[in-house]
Amino acid sequence: MDFHSVLKSLVHGFDREDVAYAMMGGFALGLWGVQRATVDLDFLVRKADLPRVHAIMTGMNYHLLHQSENVSQYVSDLRVFGEVDYLHAFREATTHMLARAATKPLFGGVLEIPVLLPEDLIGLKVQAFVNDPSRSRDRDDIIALMDRHGNSMDWTRIEGYFALFERLDLLAELRKAAGL
Repeated sequence: MDFHSVLKSLVHGFDREDVAYAMMGGFALGLWGVQRATVDLDFLVRKADLPRVHAIMTGMNYHLLHQSENVSQYVSDLRVFGEVDYLHAFREATTHMLARAATKPLFGGVLEIPVLLPEDLIGLKVQAFVNDPSRSRDRDDIIALMDRHGNSMDWTRIEGYFALFERLDLLAELRKAAGL
Protein backbone atom coordinates (compact mmCIF):
# COMPACT_ATOMS: atom_id res chain seq x y z
CA MET A 1 0.00 0.00 0.00
CA ASP A 2 1.22 3.49 -0.84
CA PHE A 3 0.52 4.98 2.60
CA HIS A 4 1.76 8.46 1.68
CA SER A 5 -0.47 8.81 -1.36
CA VAL A 6 -3.55 7.28 0.27
CA LEU A 7 -3.21 9.28 3.49
CA LYS A 8 -2.65 12.53 1.62
CA SER A 9 -5.85 11.97 -0.38
CA LEU A 10 -7.85 10.82 2.65
CA VAL A 11 -6.78 13.70 4.89
CA HIS A 12 -7.57 16.18 2.12
CA GLY A 13 -11.00 14.57 1.62
CA PHE A 14 -11.77 14.37 5.35
CA ASP A 15 -10.82 18.03 5.84
CA ARG A 16 -12.73 19.19 2.75
CA GLU A 17 -15.88 17.31 3.83
CA ASP A 18 -15.52 18.19 7.55
CA VAL A 19 -15.34 14.53 8.62
CA ALA A 20 -14.51 13.88 12.28
CA TYR A 21 -11.84 11.18 12.25
CA ALA A 22 -8.82 9.77 14.04
CA MET A 23 -6.29 7.17 13.01
CA MET A 24 -6.16 3.91 14.93
CA GLY A 25 -4.68 0.45 14.32
CA GLY A 26 -1.14 -0.51 13.37
CA PHE A 27 -0.22 2.75 11.65
CA ALA A 28 -1.36 4.72 14.72
CA LEU A 29 0.84 2.54 16.91
CA GLY A 30 3.83 3.63 14.85
CA LEU A 31 2.95 7.28 15.42
CA TRP A 32 3.13 6.57 19.16
CA GLY A 33 6.54 4.92 18.81
CA VAL A 34 5.40 1.28 18.73
CA GLN A 35 6.54 -0.24 15.47
CA ARG A 36 4.43 -2.97 13.93
CA ALA A 37 4.03 -4.00 10.33
CA THR A 38 0.65 -3.16 8.86
CA VAL A 39 -0.89 -3.54 5.43
CA ASP A 40 -3.98 -1.35 5.83
CA LEU A 41 -5.25 1.86 7.38
CA ASP A 42 -7.77 2.04 10.21
CA PHE A 43 -9.82 5.04 11.30
CA LEU A 44 -12.44 5.90 13.85
CA VAL A 45 -15.08 8.15 12.25
CA ARG A 46 -18.26 9.74 13.52
CA LYS A 47 -21.17 7.58 12.36
CA ALA A 48 -23.04 10.66 11.11
CA ASP A 49 -20.15 11.24 8.67
CA LEU A 50 -20.44 7.85 6.96
CA PRO A 51 -22.19 9.19 3.83
CA ARG A 52 -19.32 11.67 3.33
CA VAL A 53 -16.73 8.96 4.04
CA HIS A 54 -18.41 6.75 1.45
CA ALA A 55 -18.32 9.56 -1.14
CA ILE A 56 -14.62 10.16 -0.44
CA MET A 57 -13.80 6.46 -0.70
CA THR A 58 -15.76 5.84 -3.90
CA GLY A 59 -14.26 9.04 -5.34
CA MET A 60 -10.85 7.43 -4.74
CA ASN A 61 -12.05 4.27 -6.58
CA TYR A 62 -12.51 2.12 -3.46
CA HIS A 63 -15.53 -0.10 -3.13
CA LEU A 64 -17.39 -1.07 0.00
CA LEU A 65 -16.55 -4.66 0.85
CA HIS A 66 -18.44 -4.91 4.13
CA GLN A 67 -20.53 -2.68 6.38
CA SER A 68 -22.28 -3.31 9.68
CA GLU A 69 -23.55 -1.09 12.45
CA ASN A 70 -20.01 -0.88 13.84
CA VAL A 71 -17.57 -1.07 10.92
CA SER A 72 -17.07 -0.33 7.24
CA GLN A 73 -14.37 -1.93 5.12
CA TYR A 74 -13.24 -0.48 1.79
CA VAL A 75 -10.87 -2.07 -0.69
CA SER A 76 -9.32 -0.96 -3.94
CA ASP A 77 -8.80 -3.21 -6.94
CA LEU A 78 -5.36 -1.61 -7.18
CA ARG A 79 -3.04 -3.18 -4.63
CA VAL A 80 -1.14 0.09 -4.26
CA PHE A 81 -4.24 1.61 -2.63
CA GLY A 82 -5.02 -1.41 -0.44
CA GLU A 83 -7.68 -1.54 2.25
CA VAL A 84 -9.09 1.12 4.56
CA ASP A 85 -11.24 0.15 7.53
CA TYR A 86 -13.51 2.37 9.60
CA LEU A 87 -14.88 1.90 13.10
CA HIS A 88 -18.06 3.92 13.56
CA ALA A 89 -18.12 6.26 16.57
CA PHE A 90 -21.62 6.55 17.97
CA ARG A 91 -21.39 5.13 21.47
CA GLU A 92 -20.22 7.33 24.33
CA ALA A 93 -16.83 5.61 24.67
CA THR A 94 -15.90 5.95 21.00
CA THR A 95 -17.19 9.51 20.61
CA HIS A 96 -15.02 10.50 23.58
CA MET A 97 -12.04 8.72 22.01
CA LEU A 98 -12.57 10.76 18.87
CA ALA A 99 -12.80 14.01 20.83
CA ARG A 100 -9.55 13.26 22.72
CA ALA A 101 -7.44 12.38 19.67
CA ALA A 102 -4.05 14.07 19.46
CA THR A 103 -2.67 15.60 16.27
CA LYS A 104 0.55 13.96 15.09
CA PRO A 105 2.83 14.89 12.17
CA LEU A 106 3.26 12.45 9.29
CA PHE A 107 5.96 12.12 6.65
CA GLY A 108 8.28 14.68 8.20
CA GLY A 109 5.48 17.14 8.90
CA VAL A 110 4.02 17.14 5.39
CA LEU A 111 0.68 16.06 6.88
CA GLU A 112 -0.87 16.25 10.32
CA ILE A 113 -3.47 13.75 11.42
CA PRO A 114 -5.56 13.13 14.54
CA VAL A 115 -4.54 9.87 16.23
CA LEU A 116 -6.24 8.05 19.09
CA LEU A 117 -4.41 8.32 22.40
CA PRO A 118 -2.45 5.28 23.61
CA GLU A 119 -5.07 4.63 26.33
CA ASP A 120 -7.84 4.54 23.75
CA LEU A 121 -5.85 2.31 21.40
CA ILE A 122 -5.46 -0.03 24.37
CA GLY A 123 -9.21 0.09 24.98
CA LEU A 124 -9.96 -1.00 21.42
CA LYS A 125 -7.28 -3.68 21.54
CA VAL A 126 -8.70 -5.05 24.81
CA GLN A 127 -12.05 -5.44 23.08
CA ALA A 128 -10.47 -7.16 20.09
CA PHE A 129 -8.39 -9.49 22.27
CA VAL A 130 -11.34 -10.40 24.53
CA ASN A 131 -13.46 -11.12 21.44
CA ASP A 132 -10.70 -13.28 19.93
CA PRO A 133 -7.93 -14.39 22.35
CA SER A 134 -5.99 -15.94 19.45
CA ARG A 135 -5.13 -12.37 18.36
CA SER A 136 -1.85 -12.35 20.30
CA ARG A 137 -0.77 -9.34 18.22
CA ASP A 138 -3.28 -7.20 20.17
CA ARG A 139 -1.89 -8.45 23.48
CA ASP A 140 1.64 -7.63 22.33
CA ASP A 141 0.55 -4.18 21.14
CA ILE A 142 -1.01 -3.42 24.54
CA ILE A 143 2.19 -4.43 26.32
CA ALA A 144 4.28 -2.31 23.94
CA LEU A 145 2.05 0.76 24.49
CA MET A 146 2.21 0.25 28.26
CA ASP A 147 5.97 -0.14 28.13
CA ARG A 148 6.46 2.97 25.99
CA HIS A 149 3.85 5.28 27.59
CA GLY A 150 3.15 3.76 31.01
CA ASN A 151 4.23 6.77 33.02
CA SER A 152 2.13 9.25 31.05
CA MET A 153 -1.12 7.34 30.49
CA ASP A 154 -4.46 7.74 32.26
CA TRP A 155 -4.57 4.45 34.17
CA THR A 156 -8.07 5.11 35.46
CA ARG A 157 -9.34 5.15 31.88
CA ILE A 158 -7.37 2.01 31.03
CA GLU A 159 -8.72 0.22 34.09
CA GLY A 160 -12.21 1.24 33.00
CA TYR A 161 -11.73 -0.45 29.62
CA PHE A 162 -10.57 -3.69 31.24
CA ALA A 163 -13.40 -3.51 33.82
CA LEU A 164 -15.93 -3.04 31.02
CA PHE A 165 -14.94 -6.47 29.70
CA GLU A 166 -14.55 -7.93 33.22
CA ARG A 167 -10.84 -8.54 32.60
CA LEU A 168 -9.02 -6.73 35.39
CA ASP A 169 -7.03 -9.96 35.76
CA LEU A 170 -5.74 -9.45 32.22
CA LEU A 171 -4.80 -5.85 33.05
CA ALA A 172 -2.68 -7.04 35.98
CA GLU A 173 -1.03 -9.67 33.77
CA LEU A 174 -0.24 -7.17 31.01
CA ARG A 175 1.06 -4.53 33.42
CA LYS A 176 3.41 -7.12 34.88
CA ALA A 177 4.56 -8.14 31.38
CA ALA A 178 5.26 -4.45 30.64
CA GLY A 179 7.26 -4.13 33.87
CA LEU A 180 4.77 -1.76 35.52
